[in-house]
Order: sequence, then C-alpha cells, then structure tokens
Amino acid sequence: MDEQAHLLRDIHDGVLTITINRPDQRNALTSEMRDQLTLWFQDASSDLFVRCIILTGAGDRAFCTGADLRSGAPAPARPDGAPERASGDVARVIQEGWQRLVTSVLDCEKPVIGAINGTAAGGGMHLALACDLVVAADTATFIEVFIRRGIAPDAAGAWLLTRLIGIQRAKELFFLGDDVSAEQAAAMGLINRVVPALDLSETVTALATRLASGPTRALAITKALTNRALDVDRATSLLEEAWGQEQVTTSHDMKEGVAAFVERREPNFKGF
Repeated sequence: MDEQAHLLRDIHDGVLTITINRPDQRNALTSEMRDQLTLWFQDASSDLFVRCIILTGAGDRAFCTGADLRSGAPAPARPDGAPERASGDVARVIQEGWQRLVTSVLDCEKPVIGAINGTAAGGGMHLALACDLVVAADTATFIEVFIRRGIAPDAAGAWLLTRLIGIQRAKELFFLGDDVSAEQAAAMGLINRVVPALDLSETVTALATRLASGPTRALAITKALTNRALDVDRATSLLEEAWGQEQVTTSHDMKEGVAAFVERREPNFKGF
C-alpha cells in the first residue's frame, strides 16, 4: 500500500481503494491532497489494472468535510502595489481546485463507488455525490454547509444536486444547510443504499468486485452516456449512443459476452 501524505491507495483484483486518511481533521482535504486525488482519478482511466474504484474516509466520524480552510496554498509572488487578492483569483482557485477534483470523478472511465463512512459536508458532500454509486453507513450525514459559512455552493454542487433531486429540493438543502441523515438522503434519491455501519466495507467490496469483473469499456461508455443525458438534446444523445455502441463492438469483452450468450455460459470479461 502506498501512502502519500494523508491519502492511501491500494489495488487488489482490479479494485482500487482510495482512503482519505486524516480522521483527526475529519478528513478535510488540503490543496495538495485534493490535487493528488484528482491525478489518481485521471490516471485510473487508462490503467488497465484498475477496473473499479472505491473512495472512502478513514475512521467512523467523517467521509470528507471539504476543504481544510486552515491550510491555504502559498500565495504566488506579486508585483509591488498589487492587491493581496486580484480579480479572478477566487474563480481560478475554484475552477482549478475542487471543480477539477469533482469532474475527475465524473469523467473517470472506471465506475467509482463512494463508501460514505461518516459526515460528508460541503465539497466533501459533492465529492461523494459525484461517485457513480453511493453506499452510506446508517450513521453518515450529508450537509450543504456553505450557507452556514456565508458562501455559495461550489465543487459542482448546484449541477449535481439539481440533477439528483430536482430544483426545489436542492434549494431547500442549500438554503437551510441542515444535516441530512443517510436514510433521508436515500429517500430523496441522493444516494443508492444505506447499510449498518459495520457492514459498509463488506457491502461495498462485494459491489466493487462485481463491477470489476464486468465489461469495463461498456461500463465506461454507459457512464459517459448517462452523465450527459440531461445536458444534451435527444438527437445528440442518440448520436452519442450510436457511437458508443460503435466503440464497444470492437472490444474483447463484447465479443466474449456474445460468445458466452450463444454458448450458454458465464462470460469471462477482461476489462478491455
């Protein structure tokens, strides 16, 4: 297992497990941790050893509570007389930081399972919701904490939340900033499953193992088509669907899937 700063990375039988390992700080991300996670998700797309990803937090208190506001990145050198914060600085930090992390999960070509072991707040909540499947411990909570700090949501929150639960429900969570239990989150369609905390690891591992044995390229195309379905018109969606099928028909796994069907046996997918 490799350890870089407060992040753990382990791969076994095609399943890459990434653990945010900073429980004493409720798994808040420094800018260095955030950028390392982004690179790992980007690299996973082309890594044939990786067929599914689990993202979780260490301990039982928090999955991720967003950015560590106590550990800002060093400011770049500025000419004499320049303001401490120039116009465009904040937007650039958001775009190159948390937006980039969340989109690296959304754009990763491998299925990503969020194993939510505790509180997911702010950017950490949006990081959880960017995962393709979200399984939460019954002790987990989700908090749109931004309004409590007097700031607007970031980390692609408005884009994610509105698509998951609709405009009115999204506004309620954003405006009030209340804690949302795992059971409430499942009931409103924010997450997929709630399990007893002691069963979280076993449940997610079984799910990841199943996905890791599946047709990885077909899963990648399915993920991309589904993520774009609400953003494009019907004609564009159907065109992309056709070209997606064009890509998977040349894969080993598609040929194996058809052969297994004809031969009435279970397919043995290789991931390419």
